Parts: sequence; structure tokens; C-alpha cells
Amino acid sequence: MMPRFAAPVLLAAAALAACGSLSSGDSPRARGGVGSITLPTGRRLDPAGPGVPVGNMPLGAAPAPGGRAVILSLNGWREQGIEVVDLAGRGVVQHLPQAGAFLGLVFTPDGKTLYASGAASELIYRYAWDGARAALTDSISLRTAPGDSTPRFPAGLALSTDGRRLYVAENMADSLAVVDVATGRVTQRLPAGHYPYAVTASAAGDVYVSAWGAGTVAAFRQRPDGRLEGAGTIEVGRHPSALLLSAEGARLFVASASTDRVAVVDTRSRAVIVVLADSAPAGPSEGSTPDALALSSDGGRLFVAEADNNAVAVFDLSERTAARSTGRVRDTLTGRIPTWWYPTALAWARDSLVIVSGKGRGTGPNPGGPIPGVALSKTDPRAYTLGQLDGTLGLVPSRIGAAELSHLTHRVGAANGWTAGPSAAPRYPPLEHAILIIKENRTYDQVLGDLPNADGDTSLVFFPRGVSPNHHALAERFGLFDRFFVNAEVSAQGHPWSTAAYVTDYIEKTAPLVYASKRPEVDEVGEVDLPAAGFLWTAALAKGLTVRNYGEYAVPAAGGSDGAPPRYTSNTPGLAALTSPDYPPFDMKIPDQRRVDAWIRELDGFAAKGTMPALEVMHLPADHTAGARPGLCAPRACMADNDLALGRLVEALSKSPFWKSTAVFVVEDDAQAGPDHVDSHRSVLLVISPWSRPGTVHRFVNTTDVLATIEEILGLRPLSQFDRYGRPLREIWRDAPDLRPWTPLVPAQRLDELNLADAPGARASLRLNLARADLIEDARFNRILWRAVKGDAAPYPGARRVSTLDLARGR
Repeated sequence: MMPRFAAPVLLAAAALAACGSLSSGDSPRARGGVGSITLPTGRRLDPAGPGVPVGNMPLGAAPAPGGRAVILSLNGWREQGIEVVDLAGRGVVQHLPQAGAFLGLVFTPDGKTLYASGAASELIYRYAWDGARAALTDSISLRTAPGDSTPRFPAGLALSTDGRRLYVAENMADSLAVVDVATGRVTQRLPAGHYPYAVTASAAGDVYVSAWGAGTVAAFRQRPDGRLEGAGTIEVGRHPSALLLSAEGARLFVASASTDRVAVVDTRSRAVIVVLADSAPAGPSEGSTPDALALSSDGGRLFVAEADNNAVAVFDLSERTAARSTGRVRDTLTGRIPTWWYPTALAWARDSLVIVSGKGRGTGPNPGGPIPGVALSKTDPRAYTLGQLDGTLGLVPSRIGAAELSHLTHRVGAANGWTAGPSAAPRYPPLEHAILIIKENRTYDQVLGDLPNADGDTSLVFFPRGVSPNHHALAERFGLFDRFFVNAEVSAQGHPWSTAAYVTDYIEKTAPLVYASKRPEVDEVGEVDLPAAGFLWTAALAKGLTVRNYGEYAVPAAGGSDGAPPRYTSNTPGLAALTSPDYPPFDMKIPDQRRVDAWIRELDGFAAKGTMPALEVMHLPADHTAGARPGLCAPRACMADNDLALGRLVEALSKSPFWKSTAVFVVEDDAQAGPDHVDSHRSVLLVISPWSRPGTVHRFVNTTDVLATIEEILGLRPLSQFDRYGRPLREIWRDAPDLRPWTPLVPAQRLDELNLADAPGARASLRLNLARADLIEDARFNRILWRAVKGDAAPYPGARRVSTLDLARGR
């Protein structure tokens, strides 16, 4: 039963009729109501009330004058543009596509004009607003000269009080642009720090810009002639994103998503006077991801969207923090309101708080998809995991009583696993070494959907036993997990999830646009995309353990003599010294056999010395395949190479002195490159050890649960809330080890089969960027792959479950 205040949350029935679950009880979520929806991240959705379905990954929201509608900025892989949501009960009433969109929306003071950021289009779109609908009138180009090709990527927007000047955070140009709206010309550009994100302007003419990648807020003051001049920078902490000025402009609130903090700045002294902690009750201080802010009308209560808690935190502010009378002497995190998945924007509409969640109800099965040879615009892009992420919009009243808020807070805690009592000390076999192998992009059904006694769909199998015999046999001997879900949608998220148990809001918000070719991917050394708490190897080194890295976050080393074998390093901070110089990173021209050769050579050296690193991290990527690219391995050959490499690795380990003390965890970084009849996040997990118990494991387990298991085995600290409150694999172990060595199985598929120039999909594959993992349009790539494996005659599939006949035959 909903709490008493929930009645104002409900929108009209017509708007809510489409609010049911988007996937069946066969998804990772259990059967039942909203409260039973379990996300791939392991968190459970239990929102305070219904949500209106909106478009793909909304990040920005602007309430229309009068409070009857809200405008959203859609920043998804499937679509970019704006939507108009009628709050009186009609839901989305207008959808206006744009060539690009990112975050920024602002109405003019008279409420007749709306400006929207155009992101990759390098435009600011200008709409006329008639009180109910928007109409595009024109656009303002940020290109200031003929031939100007500097990527600027407009993000946050703000207007001067008189509405004559538009302030634009140019996210990829590290600048603030000032636009004269009457002429549409850029009149000033000022440095604003690395990756400027949000911008806000005070009634006095002061302008503030958060630098997502610099840990600062740039301050500007208005001169008498209306032009801006720099007023210094304010150090506010790591990854500042959302900004909010109090009504009088005395306080600036700054969200730091990756450190679970909100800095409060005194705008007169331009100094941080207090930091509001936004972590889970028992920490750690990464994983809440505060990324949007709103103040109550009296200025005494701050609402903070917590993207990864699926909640809105409620802070009651002290008089010093609020800069007004509140009757409180200290700041208090009073409670939390549960939301849909990944809240990204907050706004006020009359007396209700609008909560926009970017990922909404999450994902579901994706057995269908684009048809080979047909443009994506003519097929269903919702079959791709990023295309499934439709947002939601919900409302809560501005005044929430203490009893109601306490009840909601308990629901947030339960949904995030914070309320579980202390568990008994974990018991593991005498394991001293953990090897984490990260592969590329496969779903469960693609690889293991043909195994009996598990939840597979034989019609979706790309790589049957003849192509991947070691994967099949390893699952049969060491355990088959048919409810393993990757936390990530795509590899940009998948590798951080797999090594750090967390992904920054920078990656979450830019990945859909990068994968849609709507944002250049910047390959640089910096902190904007790095988790604050570090990686698995960071925790291992802090524990005093030894670590070795094979290919993960690795790059070719500079220099080297002619004719010498290539060498490899890493530009990720702290990883270069741990990285094998002989183990190649992702490169589809290099077979996995060569990678495993390098690993086995080092294993032999460890055996000779009698010691092996406690933690090894390995990238084994050939199962990504090269599509139908002529001259590179055919898809079946790529997978067979990957399969045999894994089998050889297990063989070498099983014949070494370290076999009895080692557990190998094999995961896919994400599951974006294939169909699955359960969920687009369901993937392949292998836990290989003489202590692993055979049989099918039906329990939910995800990427961060695997990391939590490794942490418990090695005695490491948790990295984020996701592994801290995870579900380690404590129950899968034998009482006595099975020390039989592994004999690798040779695939029936030839490893040296190459794609031919006239093969199905060859011409399309030439347009794919295979220089690094996932710099490709993966939805199209997957259709090419299906065609290459199955041939022209095989239609792209719909779901079909394993038949009882197949189970009876034991195939």
C-alpha cells in the first residue's frame, strides 16, 4: 500500500496506461509488481509512484511557464531531441527530433522562447512556445568562422536576467560561449575548465560553470557593458556536474557525482563552506552518484537526485548553509524518495517535484532486431540494449511529512540492499589467487543457449558446441550460470564495471551518444572517466598483494627498435608497471592464441619461482569477432580461437602448482552484441577452479557480485556500493577439490578461416571501425554477424525456448 502522500503523484489514467513492465517475468526481474523489478546492477526498483514513459535517455528537464508541462532533452542512442510532457494527464504530447542534444534547456524570462542544446550538431535550437506546444523557429550556430571544425558540443545553458545573452557550456571546447540572442552571434568565448557541463547565472549578472573534468567551478562577473570577465575558479571537488543557485544567489550548490558529495559555495567569498555527504548509510563514498539538484520554495530543503541509488535524497539545511532562517543548526540527510532507474533531472512544476529518470524501467528480452540490408531507421532500434532505455517522469509533492519520508527511506534502503543484517563471516576454500578474464560482448543465448537443463533459446545460438567446445564443457564441469547479468549496456561502461565496480556519470551520459556517432570519443589521459575509488588492482596493491595485468586498458608502447617484437603498456594511472609488455591488447588482427602464449610463458616463469601474483586481470577479446571484414577471421573462426585460447589457459593452469589455490572468473564486459530471450544484459559467466561445484546455478549474479567474490577471497576492501552490498558467490564451492587437469578441446571450426571479399556483409563490415573494442555501430554489427554465421537464408530470429524434446535428448 502506498503512503498517504502518494495520491498527488498519480497522473491521469490515460497517461499511465502504458506504464506496465516492459519485459516479462522471464527477465532478471522476478514475477510480480513494480517492487519486484531487479535491475542488472542488482538494485531493485521500488518507485514512490507511477511514472510516465518518455523517450530514450532524458538528461535535462525544464518546466514550462505555468507548470502545466515539462520539456525534456533526450540524449539517447536511439534518438536525440526534445519532448513535451503534459502534466495534466496526457503524457508525452510532442516529440521533436534534433540532430543532437545534450542536457541544456532554458526558457526566456517571458516564457515565449525555449533554447535547447544541439550537442553534436554544434547548434542551439530555438523554439517558440505557445503555452502548450513548441515550434522550431531557427537555430544558432556555434561555428564562428568558415571552415571552423572545432568540436564544441554545447551542454548546459543559462540566460541573462534580461534574456539578451545566452550562456553556453561548450563541453568539448573547454569554454563558455556568450551568444547575443538578437543577432545569433557568439560575442565572447572564455576558458571554463575541462569539460564544462552546467552553467547558471544570478540576477546580479554573475555566471558559474562547472568543469566536469577539472574539479572546479569557473566564476565570471558582468561588466557594465554587459560583457563577462573572469572572476577566478572555485575548487569544489572531483567531477562537479549539476549546479543550483539559491533564490537570492547567496549559495551555489555543486553536485560531485563520483564522490557522493554536494559542495555548498558562499558566492560572496567564492569558497566552499560545507560539504553534504550523500553516501549510503554505511558507505563507501562512491555509488550514490548525485547528479541533479532542486531547492524547496523556502530554500530550507535540498533535493538531490542519486542516479545509482535510484532515489532522491532530502537534505534539511542549516541556517548557515541555506543563508536564511531555517530553524536548524546542522545539515541533515533527512530521508530518501525511491525513483525509477537512474534519475537525471529534477524540476519544479507548481507544488510538485518532477523527477526524470534516464533509464526508466530498464531493459528486457531482445530476440529481434534490424534486418540485414535494411537501414536501422526502417527497423526496430529497441532491440539494441541502449535503444531499450526509455526514461520515466514522475511527480512527488513538495511537502512530505516525516512519517511518509521515513517509510520511503526504508524502501530505498531495502531496494539497494542497505537494510540487510550482518552476514556470517564468509567461508571459502583455501584460495590464494584470483584470475579475472574479461571477454567481449556476448549474450548467454549466443554461446550457451543450446545447453540442456538451463534457460536457453536454441534459435539464438551463434556459436554452438562445435565452435565453442571448451566454453560448453567448462560450464558443464565447473558450473553453468543461466542468470548472470552484466551491469553494463556497452563496453565503455563494461570495462569499468568489470574492474572498478562503478561507472562515472560522465561515461553513463556520453556513452549512448558516442555509440550513436553523435559525440567524438576522446582518447586521453584524465580523471573525468576514472572512478574515484580506483580499480580492483588499486585495492589489491593497498592490501600489499601482487598484481599482473594482461591487455586490460593496455596500449602499444611508444618507440621500440625496428624489427623488435611490439611492446605494450597502459596509460591508466598506476597500471603501466603492472602490465605485461608482451601481451597484446584488443586488436582483431591478433589471435587470442598469441595472447595466451604470452600468458603461459609468464605462468611458466612464476612456476619456476614458486610464486604467482595474487590477482591477475586479463582481456581475452577475440570473441568480439571482426564481423565480415575481408581478410580477418571469420566470425566462427574468431570465436573458435577465443574458445581454444581459454581451454589452453585452463590446461596450463591446471598442470601448474597454483591450480589448487586459484579461481578463474570469466565474464563478458557487456552483452550488447547479440540477442537474448531473457534480457539484453544476460551473459556468460564461468567460475573455474578445482573447488567449483558442477551443476546449473539459477540464482541472480552480476558483474559486481563477481568482483565482490574476488574481494572476499583476497581480503580486499569494496570499491563502491555495488560490490559492498553485492551477493558474493559463497555457496558454489566444493568441500574437496577435483584436481584433474583440463584437456583443451579443439573446435571443429577451423581457426584460420578468413572472411572473403564477397561474403555476406563484407562491404558493410569495411565501414566498421575495428581499431579498438566497440568503436562500431553494434546493432548493425550484430546483424552482419548473424548473416555471416547463418547465411542469407536465415531470418533474424524471434525467441524460441529450449524444447522439451531437446532436453529429453540431452543436447
